[in-house]
This record gives sequence, C-alpha cells and structure tokens, in this order.
Amino acid sequence: MSRTAESVWNNCLAFIEDNITSQAFKTWFEPIKAVKLTDNALSIQVPSKFFYEWLEEHYVKILKVALTKELGATAKLVYIIRMENTYGNKQPFTEKIPSANRSNLTSQEVDVPLKNKSPELKNPFVIPGIRNVKIESQLNPNYNFESFLEGESNRLARSAGLAVANKPGGTSFNPLLIFGGVGLGKTHLGHAIGVDIKDKYPEKTVLYISAEKFTQQYIESVKKNNRNDFIHFYQIIDVLIVDDIQLLSGKAGTQDVFFHIFNHLHQNGKQVILTSDKAPVDMIDIEQRLLSRFKWGLSAELNHPDYDTRVAIIKNKLYRDGVEMPDDIIEFLANNIKTNIRELEGAIISLIAHSSFNKKEITIELARKIVDNYVKHTKREVSIDYIQKVVSDYFQMDVDTLQSKTRKRHIVQARQLAMFFAKKFTKASLASIGSQIGQRDHATVLHACKTVDNLSSTDKQFRKYVEDLSKKLTL
Repeated sequence: MSRTAESVWNNCLAFIEDNITSQAFKTWFEPIKAVKLTDNALSIQVPSKFFYEWLEEHYVKILKVALTKELGATAKLVYIIRMENTYGNKQPFTEKIPSANRSNLTSQEVDVPLKNKSPELKNPFVIPGIRNVKIESQLNPNYNFESFLEGESNRLARSAGLAVANKPGGTSFNPLLIFGGVGLGKTHLGHAIGVDIKDKYPEKTVLYISAEKFTQQYIESVKKNNRNDFIHFYQIIDVLIVDDIQLLSGKAGTQDVFFHIFNHLHQNGKQVILTSDKAPVDMIDIEQRLLSRFKWGLSAELNHPDYDTRVAIIKNKLYRDGVEMPDDIIEFLANNIKTNIRELEGAIISLIAHSSFNKKEITIELARKIVDNYVKHTKREVSIDYIQKVVSDYFQMDVDTLQSKTRKRHIVQARQLAMFFAKKFTKASLASIGSQIGQRDHATVLHACKTVDNLSSTDKQFRKYVEDLSKKLTL
C-alpha cells in the first residue's frame, strides 16, 4: 500500500497531539499542511518563517520522534514557507528550508531562488533576531495593585482586574476594557494586571503595548512584507494588554489585523485587556465587528476619585516617598485638586520639591501657592457638575430644574447644552453623561449633541448661547 504525504503527516500529528498540550497543538501544528512525500523526505508547508523558527526552537525533538516512527531512521523533513505578498496582487512565493541540523533528522538541501527578500521581522521588539523569541513583557513593575488604591470611582474596574489576574482567560471578563478620562489610572491598572499575572503565572507570555506602537509595528511589517510573521507573533501571546485602543480609529489596515489577532487569542482562551478614553459606544471610526468584540467581556469605567479616595492617594504617595505632611495640608490638596490622579500626584511632587529646594516647611500658604500656580499652568478637565452649574446660572435656573423631566423648551435646550458641553469638555462616556444629567440614557445625549450642532448653524440666538457658554467654560 503506497503512503501519501497526508497519511504520513496525519499519523505524525496523532502522535504529537498525544504528547503536547491541546493549545500548543492548535497553534503550532493544525495550520501545517503536508505537501509531498519523496522517498523518505516529507515536505510540510508552514505559514511563515517565524512559524518555522518557532517549531525548530521548541518542537524539533517531537518532530524527529514522530517522523522517525513513520519513515525510519533515514527520515528527512523539508519546510515550505508560504508568505503572502501584501503588495498588490502579485503571486505568493515559497522558500524551502531543510530541518535544522541540530535534530538528528538528515536534511535535504533545496536551493530555490526567492523573488523577494525573506522576512526580517519576527519578534517586533527584537529586530533583527530570528532566533531570539524571548518576549519581554514591557510592563512597569511600579504600576501594581498595591499602589492602585481602591475607591468608589474605580471599585468595579479594580475588582475585575484582580479577577482577571487570578484567572487570565478563565473569567467572563474577556476582553476587559477599562475606560475613563485622562489621568484616572487606566494605564496603571493595565500594567498592574499584567504584573500580577507574571507573578502568579511566570510561564505565561504577557505583553503590554500601546495602540500607537502596535500600529507602527504593523506598518513596518507591511513595508517589509512580513504581515504574517507580525500576526503569528501576536497570536502566541497569552495575555495581551493594549493601551489607548481608541487610537486605532480610522486605521482600517491596523483594525483588520487586530481583528484577526483578537479572534485567535479569544478563541484559544487567551486574555485580552484594553484601555480607552471612551466607552465602545462612543468610539468613532472603529469597525462594527471590532466594537462588537470589545463588548463581549466587561467594560469598566474609571471615574473621578471622590474626596476619601483622593486623601488615600495623597497619603499613599507620601508614604511611598517617605515624606510626612500635616493632615490639614493633605485635606487642602484633596479639596482643591479633584479632576484626576495624575494632576494630584504632580502637585504633591511640586510641593515636596519646593519645600526641599528652598528649605521651607510645608505650610498651608506654600501649598496654596503651589496649587494655584500648578492649576494655572495645567490644562484642567472640566467636570460635568461644573458644566451643569455654569449652564444653570447662565439660564437663571437651578441644577434640579435643569435635570428635571419637564419638556419646557428653554429647560430642554439648557439640558441639551449641558450634555453637549459635557461631551466636548470631558472624557466621560455618553452613558455616564446621561446618568449625571437627569438620569438619561446615552441615546438622549447623542440626540442632544446633534440638536445643538443643528441649532447652532440655523439659529442665531442659539449660536450666541453656545459661544457665551464656551467662553465661560474655558476661562
């Protein structure tokens, strides 16, 4: 009975599947195709050169055993690498490479000239370095759960992060999307989850990357005709943390490649963690198929820290820096810097620095001077509460009236303006804006913003309202 390449390879696969994890088998052996069997030489096709290198680095022994069982001691193995050409519709090319000599499989040299330069990009973080597949996590160990203090504003996100860190890929929080305004701790929490996973599961491959860096790597892979290698690199990650995912907006090619990577990771039980400055419902120019996947897991919002949390953050920062500060000054800082944690910590650093350099005691007067100066030169995030107060004062009504259910035209317009400016000047989600301005839903906020845009272009008086309020809110 004549043996075919498929039958030999299927027997090899059956043996390999019994001896490695199901996940490894799916990732590294299912994509392989048997091409031909010539004498005792089996040719197999793999998706990329990176794929071939990984097999040779990690599975050469089991390949040798499996093939020797099927074809005897003189077995030969030849890899055929099939790389798609990402430029236009040119024909793909193949490159044949014998199995590495370090395995005791004898190899058959096949010299096939290439039409294109072979790919250089393997690990996007190690260029060049085809053999160097060690993946550094890119995590900052200083961003951990211990320094990410819990409060009402972040309890859901922090708890979900801990659950994911305890069981990456094994909770319903996959993906976990953390969203919120500037300086509220999204990046810190993303790193903290990764750091905790590395501590608990050192064998897992964890990678943190910004969406901007991911996009740069993708563009580079296309330029070098290495798109497949780029995809395969990211498909071997166990825990992928992508910061500022909203920056994929409008980048169709990057969204497409991320879609395929996301699908592979999710289907294979790998954990995906994303951060964004807005909720999925508010993301613009992101493909619907990606947005729907962002909603598969949990979207957890980080809000502005309340007073107690701000006090705890200040005390924790001082403790870590080994600095003592009177309680009245801590309370002063917590009362006067409310918008975000980054700004709060910056003011503390400035205060300590001024005190040290000028050899002055930290007093309320010094704190007031530093805070006034710091806030003056820092772009502040306007709060939704402040916007409601400014709009209510402008229309000579109280905030309760603004938030009421009444349909009186002037009140409805005031409410719509408050929603419009909340969307313009804050990073809050539409749902969050709606809930804070009279318990409305995100669709109401969206309608309000469109109404304000329309009236501004058709109604001269209404346009004046917008201009006046804009000035008041940006003073």
